[in-house]
Amino acid sequence: MAHIYMLFDFAEDEEKAQQARHKLEVWKQAFRLDKKLLYKFDRPADDEETEEVEEKPVKTKGSSKSRSKAAKEEEVVKAPVKLLVRLAFSGHEKLSEQRWIDRIPTEEPFQAASPAIIKANDEKYEETEKQFENLG
Repeated sequence: MAHIYMLFDFAEDEEKAQQARHKLEVWKQAFRLDKKLLYKFDRPADDEETEEVEEKPVKTKGSSKSRSKAAKEEEVVKAPVKLLVRLAFSGHEKLSEQRWIDRIPTEEPFQAASPAIIKANDEKYEETEKQFENLG
């Protein structure tokens, strides 16, 4: 059974990515797509950037806790968020598969995320499959 992958690039919009995750979870439960619809997020883990975000305690009069908390929130580096969706329908479910391929990229949180559909005959297929398997 060949899988079909959909790649959505949410850039730095974590809120839209979470809306997409929620919508996928609702669909999985409502349409009983347990093993047929799988998804994983691809967030680059840059340890160097997180080390730079750590700051020294600021000693000032008044509310130093609120000032340091606000400074940390400003310094948080937003990382690009990508969503990989894998559709795994069997051979006799071609119509259902095609409906999901047509539906998912047209829904609200997915539309703005520059959807890309990668099928088994595409040149990026093997790379995408390895990437999906390596994500936690």
